[in-house]
Amino acid sequence: MNASEHAPPPCAKPCVLLGCGILHKEVDALIAKHAWNLETHYLPSALHNYLDRLSAQLHAALEAEQRLGRDTLVLYGACHPRMDPILEQHHTLRTQGQNCIVQLIGYDRFMEELAKGAYFLLEEWALTWEPMITAAFGPHPAVIREIFHSSHKFLLAIRTPCSGDFTAAAQAAARFVDLPLRWMDADLDLLESVLADALAQKQQQIGA
Repeated sequence: MNASEHAPPPCAKPCVLLGCGILHKEVDALIAKHAWNLETHYLPSALHNYLDRLSAQLHAALEAEQRLGRDTLVLYGACHPRMDPILEQHHTLRTQGQNCIVQLIGYDRFMEELAKGAYFLLEEWALTWEPMITAAFGPHPAVIREIFHSSHKFLLAIRTPCSGDFTAAAQAAARFVDLPLRWMDADLDLLESVLADALAQKQQQIGA
């Protein structure tokens, strides 16, 4: 049985899906497919590079929704060491999975490629690569390359059915860190299941 066959019905009570924007096109497509009663509030994906900013902006966004009396569902992995306490403080829950890549391609596939030395590259990161990386690590390409070479052997660019053609951007990103570029195609089946499961759990929590 695939995700579309066991997806929950639309929420009787509207809910705000709040989280990382890295897969916003994919998530929006799935919300439209199922007519889920979800509004979306995406935070910048580059926040992963700044844990203090991630925590502050996630807190602020959740507090804003709480003041409006709206229920939330959080679209994040374990992207902050205090993610669970943050969710508990705001009486909400998140999609299951270590990170967005695991939610998209699955834990086993993620670990297999990680063991080979992959750095996972999604479209949004590829399109903003150089300014995002230099903002996080400084304007020193040699230092950035040393950092990447110490942990990774190649960039693994992931295409989904919602991706545009980001070939040139991915190639430029690979050149910038001086690593080979490989490609992976991923469907939305697992992400669909992850969202459906989280939404069903949220409906149970709020009694929708």
